[in-house]
Amino acid sequence: MPSDPRKTALLILNKLEKSQKPLDRLFEDTVDPGDFTMRDRALLQALVYGVLRWRGRLDYIISFFSTTPVNKIDANALNILRLGLFQIIYMSKIPNSAAVNTAVELAKSTARPWISGFVNALLRNASENHEKVLFPDQHKDQTHGLAAAKAFPAWLVKRWLDRYGFDPLVRLCDAINTIPPISIRANSLKTPQNKLMLALEGWADNIKPCIHAPDGISFVNPKTRIDKFEAFKNGWFQVQDEAAQLVTLLLDPQPGETILDACAGLGGKTGHIAQQMGDQGKVMALDYDADKLSRLEIEMDRLDVSIVSTLHHDLSQGPPDMIFSSYDRILLDAPCSGLGVLRRNPDIKWKTSKKDWRRFSHRQQKLLERLAPLVKASGVLVYAVCSVEPEENEDVLEAFLSKHTNFVFDTDTGKLPPSIASAIESTAALKTYPHFSEMDGFFMARLKRIK
Repeated sequence: MPSDPRKTALLILNKLEKSQKPLDRLFEDTVDPGDFTMRDRALLQALVYGVLRWRGRLDYIISFFSTTPVNKIDANALNILRLGLFQIIYMSKIPNSAAVNTAVELAKSTARPWISGFVNALLRNASENHEKVLFPDQHKDQTHGLAAAKAFPAWLVKRWLDRYGFDPLVRLCDAINTIPPISIRANSLKTPQNKLMLALEGWADNIKPCIHAPDGISFVNPKTRIDKFEAFKNGWFQVQDEAAQLVTLLLDPQPGETILDACAGLGGKTGHIAQQMGDQGKVMALDYDADKLSRLEIEMDRLDVSIVSTLHHDLSQGPPDMIFSSYDRILLDAPCSGLGVLRRNPDIKWKTSKKDWRRFSHRQQKLLERLAPLVKASGVLVYAVCSVEPEENEDVLEAFLSKHTNFVFDTDTGKLPPSIASAIESTAALKTYPHFSEMDGFFMARLKRIK
C-alpha cells in the first residue's frame, strides 16, 4: 500500500473506473489509516473528491490542450492529467511546477514510457494558459455551457434545466460543488446537543447547531479523524446529514413500539430511531449486506443502544421470515440513484445513467410491496430516498397507492420542527435541497395504513 497521497489518489480513481463500489467503501478498502499523517490524508481526500467534483470541467480543459480526444486517452493517463490539473487550478498552496512534476513522476511509475512526455507537455501548457480556455456560452447553449463550466454530465443538466430553469439550476450546481460541513447527531441517550457542542471545542472549527434538526450539529476542519474524537469514542454522536435526521423525526417512533428499519445499512437512522424511543421497545434492523449489519451491531454497542436486533435478508428476493409479524412503524430508506448526496459523493454523477431510472423505480416499488403487509392497521410507513428525482419519488408512491387502497398519505408531521414541516408539499412529501436548505437532497413521505 503506497503512502504517497498522490499515488494513492490515482489508485482510488483508477479503481473507481472499474468498480461499482461507492467511493467511501473504496477508501476503506484501499487506505490504511496508519499509512498517512493527518496532513497527507487531508491532501488525499482533497485530491480524490476534488477531481471527482470537477471532473467534467477538468476534462473540457484537457480536451482544449490535447490533440487526442479525452475519450481516447488511456484511463490511467487521464486520471494523472486530472490530478495535475486540479492542483494547478484549485490548490493555490501547491506550486504549479510541483503539480506538473509530481504528475510526471506518477506517469513514469505507472504508465508507458511516452506518457510522461505527453503529461509534461500538456500540464505545462495548461499551467500557463488554462485561464484562456473559452467555455461554451451558457446563455446560447445552456446545457453544454453549464455541463462544462459546472462539471456535470450534459444529460443531467438537460434534465434539471427542464425542471428547475436556468438560474435555480446554477444555484443548485454551485451548492453541490461546495464542500459541505460535517454534520452529526447528538446521541441524546448519553448527552444533550449543548453538552456535545462544548465537548467538541478544540476538535474542530465553526461548531454550530443545525438549522432544523434539534440534535444536529455541524462543523468544519476536524483536527483529527472523526473516530479519534473523544466524544465519538464515548458514543455521544453519529455522523449524519441534517436531511437524514429529519427522516426519523417524520417517522416519529414512540417508546415501547415495534419498529422495522427495512434497509438499515450502517445504522445511522437505526440509532436515531432507538434514540427517539428512549431505548424502549423493539427495533429490527434489516439489510441484505451482512457486513453492514455486523458493523451496525458494533455501532449500536458504541451508542449503548440495547433494543436493536438485526436480520440479514434481501427484500427484493421475497418476504422475510420475520421475527415480528407486524410493525407499528416501518422505515424504508430505499436504495436509489443517490443524486441528492452529490455534495458528499461526487463520484455518483459520473456513475449514474439516465437509463437507470426504470431499474431504481422498479426496485423501490418492489420493496414497498414486500413491506406493506407488515404494517399494522393504523400503522405508519415512511418512504425516503436521498434523491429528488420524480421517478424515485412521487411516481413510486403513486404506483404503490394505486394498488394499495388501504394506505393513504399521512398529514401528521411527527416530530418535524415547524421550521421545516411548513415546507411539506401538498402530496404530504418533504423535499430538501442543497441550494435551498443547505442540506442533502432528500425525499420523504409518510403513509398510514387505514385498514
